[in-house]
Amino acid sequence: MDFDVIICFEIHAELKTQTKLFCTCPTKPGAPPNTQVCPVCTGHPGTLPVLNKKAVEQCIKAGLALNCSIRERAKFARKNYFYPDLPKGYQISQYEEPLCEEGFIEITGDDGEPYQVGIKRIHLEEDAGKLMHFSRSGTQGAGPGEAAEYSLVDFNRAGIPLIEIVADHTRNPVRSVEEARRYLEAVRQVLRYIDASDCIIEEGQFRCDVNISLRPKGSQGFNDRVEIKNMASFKAVMAALEYEIRRQSEILATGGTVAQETRLFDEEKQVTLLMRTKEDAPDYRYFPEPDLVELDISRELVEKIARDMPELPSVKAQRFVTTYGITKADALLLTRERELSHYFEAAAKHCEDKKRLTIWTIKELFRLLNESKIAIEECLVPPEHFGRLVQLIASGEITEKIGRVVLKEMFETALSSGSPGKGPEEIIEERGLKPIVDERELEQLVVEAIEAHPDAARKIQEGSPEPVNFLIGQIMKRTNGRAHAGKLRQIISAKFSL
Repeated sequence: MDFDVIICFEIHAELKTQTKLFCTCPTKPGAPPNTQVCPVCTGHPGTLPVLNKKAVEQCIKAGLALNCSIRERAKFARKNYFYPDLPKGYQISQYEEPLCEEGFIEITGDDGEPYQVGIKRIHLEEDAGKLMHFSRSGTQGAGPGEAAEYSLVDFNRAGIPLIEIVADHTRNPVRSVEEARRYLEAVRQVLRYIDASDCIIEEGQFRCDVNISLRPKGSQGFNDRVEIKNMASFKAVMAALEYEIRRQSEILATGGTVAQETRLFDEEKQVTLLMRTKEDAPDYRYFPEPDLVELDISRELVEKIARDMPELPSVKAQRFVTTYGITKADALLLTRERELSHYFEAAAKHCEDKKRLTIWTIKELFRLLNESKIAIEECLVPPEHFGRLVQLIASGEITEKIGRVVLKEMFETALSSGSPGKGPEEIIEERGLKPIVDERELEQLVVEAIEAHPDAARKIQEGSPEPVNFLIGQIMKRTNGRAHAGKLRQIISAKFSL
């Protein structure tokens, strides 16, 4: 039997604020354990929370970017559960009245068409601490087949502001593993673009739980869902979904029923494992947070945040297509990261040939970045240097081969020295890389190449065009790529009346 897949994510993203949600402790990652804590975020009796206004604004910004309506009134609630990294024994979250509701984000569906995945709500809450597990040897983590000997809690993360983005299974849910990846990438891209979160997955700033259920193809009902908890990499999410689709398909195809439960993904075995039966809202005993007043969100605040909103990636990609005359596929690549789009636009101010600049960015600059394992924001070659280099190539002042030599030197010099280094013109001058464009000099090079390779000349005279490329290649090799290939071809063609 064929099944429709229904996938809904609960994405947790740490907001970009200087202090925690309800106290003044810093949120800087990487600090030694339990050094960014106070009585408020560790839940000491008698302490009172004070709401971080910046976090509220960041949540509203995320809601606007994801096409949500913003509530004029929102409430905090206590979500009660016991876990060692939750110091108060409850989490301050939002339940019945979240800040943002009824949004969507557009991705490319499996059929290649735009597909608007529904977002049910975005609410603001505090993060929990972090459990750290140690082996018998005292090192963090445990080896294969080895159980942790003991666990410690780092409360630095407790109280950091989070937004939880909850997808809507009734409005265009994600329908496949491929769409799941595109959805996560799109949400992460938007949050990074608007500077609401850095979304560094390795530091736990972008995490997700995923709910998945199957139903007979074409059916309109919903079966019980399985939740897979605490996945911190896209690779793990995709593998967990693939396994769970197979597991549920086998159960349903044999007449069984999929139980509503929470499972964990074992990355070593590539399987999901039962963690507990799934809680519903009543299990958390939500009730209004008594220490925080109801939020009153003014229209003026929402309008101000909307006015200050940076250009979103989908809008920027379309502008790149219109303004620079490049393909949609290339525009999507160039706007994948906000810093990359800024780099390209800065370089474009110094290069008239935008299509050539696009090719050189995607092909040549990306290659150097990948080889060096650095991101575009770590690239010290100034965009104006890069733009001027491509303009020199486009105008015919240097060849593409020379351009690659110059770019590599600019890149490696900047990387090793930690400074922008020399511009392309200076490198070309110092290394004697100016192309040979003088026709008399080029004609002499052609004559010498013909004399050195008479067999090639004879074949050209007999009507074979292939040796023309051979002669040009020999001249280019002799001149280290400085000879103008186009002019060489014209001279050879004239000599042999081609």
